Amino acid sequence: MDPVKIPKMPKNEYDALIKRQYVSRIAFSGAGHPYIAPFMYVFDGKYIYFLSTKYGRKMEYFKSDPKVSVEIEEYAKDLSTFTFVSLQGSLEEVKDPLQKKKVRELFVGMIKNNRLSMRVLTALGHTSQDTPESIVREDRSIVWKLVGVKDIVALKNG
Repeated sequence: MDPVKIPKMPKNEYDALIKRQYVSRIAFSGAGHPYIAPFMYVFDGKYIYFLSTKYGRKMEYFKSDPKVSVEIEEYAKDLSTFTFVSLQGSLEEVKDPLQKKKVRELFVGMIKNNRLSMRVLTALGHTSQDTPESIVREDRSIVWKLVGVKDIVALKNG
């Protein structure tokens, strides 16, 4: 008996998935092994943006090879339904001050709209006593965007 294949999602569906969610996993080329780390993100309809603290293995791996795989998923608690999208591309540091500010403002909105705990700020180089607006005021993180996407796999089971 042949296995049943999980159906592919059309672009409008995986774009909607990317817009609904805000946590991803990024796989970097590691030192002999892939390195996977969770990242919050925002999506402006064209690019996926990430904030990264300025320290840690991810910085070493990014500098040595910016090619990554990004995975975003959504599933029911009992796994009766699940969807995911995997994108292979490269991270690029956003250096333009106005663009960085715009992306940081999107992060503030994402945190507030989803009523996230202020503890998420610790993943962005801030303390949980800071306000989300400190992301815009203070330059404690690097802004990355996913570019040059070469392959997209988007599947759903229902």
